[in-house]
Amino acid sequence: MAATDPANASSPLTILISQQARDSLAGDIAQVMGNRDYSLITLEDPPQADGSYAAEIAFLSRDVTGNSGKTKLAPTLLRFYEIIRASPGLRLIQMSASGADRPIYAEMRARGVRVCTSTGANAGPVAQMAVTGLLMLARRMPELLDAQRRHAWEPLLSGRAPIDLKDQTALIVGLGAIGQEIARLLRAIGMRVMGVRRQADPHPAVDETFRFETIEQALPRVDWVLLACPLTAQSRGLLDARRLAMLPPGARIINVARGEVIVESALIDGLQQGRLGGAYLDVLEAEPLPVDSPLWDLPNVIITPHTAGHTAGFPAAVGEVLLDNLRRYLDGTALRNEID
Repeated sequence: MAATDPANASSPLTILISQQARDSLAGDIAQVMGNRDYSLITLEDPPQADGSYAAEIAFLSRDVTGNSGKTKLAPTLLRFYEIIRASPGLRLIQMSASGADRPIYAEMRARGVRVCTSTGANAGPVAQMAVTGLLMLARRMPELLDAQRRHAWEPLLSGRAPIDLKDQTALIVGLGAIGQEIARLLRAIGMRVMGVRRQADPHPAVDETFRFETIEQALPRVDWVLLACPLTAQSRGLLDARRLAMLPPGARIINVARGEVIVESALIDGLQQGRLGGAYLDVLEAEPLPVDSPLWDLPNVIITPHTAGHTAGFPAAVGEVLLDNLRRYLDGTALRNEID
């Protein structure tokens, strides 16, 4: 969406922000606002006399999202939704997440509200987590940890010896900030790295590039598939049973994108039958993962609770994105990470 001047630039600007974010960012926001008249409202503030709210900018920080899954939402997130739906003058939502696949964002954009992600704020930690999962599977850490729990001394010898990563090829689906950082780390290990993106143009981060439409040309040639793409109509169900069957026997999957990029039933079948060598999954089709999911107990699967991007420094990194976009909004210049 093209940059536009904020509406009613002479009137007070109201920003919806959590109390926690207000405590840490109020001083920085004041510096950005300068002499502009503004106010900060929190989730605890009551509505105006007519039941509406005056929020023009809404900051969805991680503490508001809380432990929300895909269908069960935290009370703080439901309250945030209530306020933005009751804010007729809302112009901009700044998210703390990188993915904008929650239905609320399509709803707000249909109203003309601009939505910006925090893409790049946690690219390093997410990429590191993806590579950690890869290294753990490559070095058979689930087996070694199981042996430790059993007090068993079982060295990785003979047929159990791991294959050298320098002799393996990885396919990274999505070459945004996270995908590019994953590629850099894997190349440092010595792996051959290929990438999937919307365009087939060569990309300096990888050795070879494919489009989403031509991913099947790459699948038979790779030992690892690392998913780091947004969830879109193009990526939803990208790895279904047919495409998973194209992978070489023993290939492994890393998913730090969205659970819906893989058809989970097909993934489970491939893992149970031994066609796939393992998986590291930070994201699942249903979150939290149901307690009866077979994925919990598969010995070649590592699961983390959608936490790859969480670090102590994440709130400050997201706060910087908010402040940058607040400046841009006031100046009427292009916003950072705006969904188009």
